[in-house]
Amino acid sequence: MLKHRNDGSCPGKGFYTYNAFMDMQLDFSTLLAPPATLILVKESSPLSSAKRGWPTAPDGPFAWGYCFVREGSQSGPGYYGRGPIQLTSKSNYELAGRAIRADLVNNPDLVATDPTISFKTAIWFWMTPQWNKPSCHNVITGRWSPSAADQSAGRLPGYGVITNIINGGIECGKGSPDDRVLNRVGFYRRYCDIFGLDYGPNLGCKDQKPFG
Repeated sequence: MLKHRNDGSCPGKGFYTYNAFMDMQLDFSTLLAPPATLILVKESSPLSSAKRGWPTAPDGPFAWGYCFVREGSQSGPGYYGRGPIQLTSKSNYELAGRAIRADLVNNPDLVATDPTISFKTAIWFWMTPQWNKPSCHNVITGRWSPSAADQSAGRLPGYGVITNIINGGIECGKGSPDDRVLNRVGFYRRYCDIFGLDYGPNLGCKDQKPFG
């Protein structure tokens, strides 16, 4: 699935290790609860879809997950995107740090320098409902039922709601597909195809209002 994550052209080469992922599991063991194939495949795609490879990349652009650690060319302090899910904003760093018992407000770069903490922040975001948003985990496993307000806003079960949770204010509700949404869907489809899993409905979010 992640065959090029340690390629020499990947800025994150060597960062996302199997051992770090397994260390993260000690705190988030419910991620591997049944149905295991659904969890590992469908829940892996958003955690590796921050950036894809170039159009003519070997094995296709969506074979290049887990290639980046920091957002763009960012470096140093600040609350920009870091890690598998590109955690952003001071509030998320504060909440994630509190949950995993790490001071990410005063040391946000731990998310880009400690791979276990990096995975933990991504899984925290994935597993945790926030304000009026469901958790990504509950959406992908079919445990979320949209409210009347969600239905009115076009937020229906499917992968598109996950994009809305992650970055809906920027990527969703535009009336036409956003390239970043297509990027996420491309990873998701590739992983489902590898294991012969159905994509499910509502992959995009162009007609969904962002969560308020």
